[in-house]
Amino acid sequence: QVQLVESGGGLVQPGGSLRLSCAASGTIFSFYTMGWYRQAPGKQRELVADITSGRTNYADSVQGRFTISRDNAKNTVSLQMNSLKPEDTAVYYCNVKRRGQDYWGQGTQVTVSS
Repeated sequence: QVQLVESGGGLVQPGGSLRLSCAASGTIFSFYTMGWYRQAPGKQRELVADITSGRTNYADSVQGRFTISRDNAKNTVSLQMNSLKPEDTAVYYCNVKRRGQDYWGQGTQVTVSS
């Protein structure tokens, strides 16, 4: 069983920065994919970024603005979000893919507004 706890969401002005963190319990090997998804009101959940064995993958909409990182010793994954835009407003979810199963955090709200 894997449990995920996110932190770091909040309200920020356009152009600002936020850092999201996610701590995972259970056995998480580096070859398990850890990532971040988001869901805006009325839209489907979408992949933001993920990392597997050091390889990163980003949605086109965040490439160059967001950076995902991972500490395998601490079972944590973080998302540094810079140059935030109003369209980045969403609930952000931490995800782990382990043995063919998806695990999700409870979500953290990110609101970008002036």
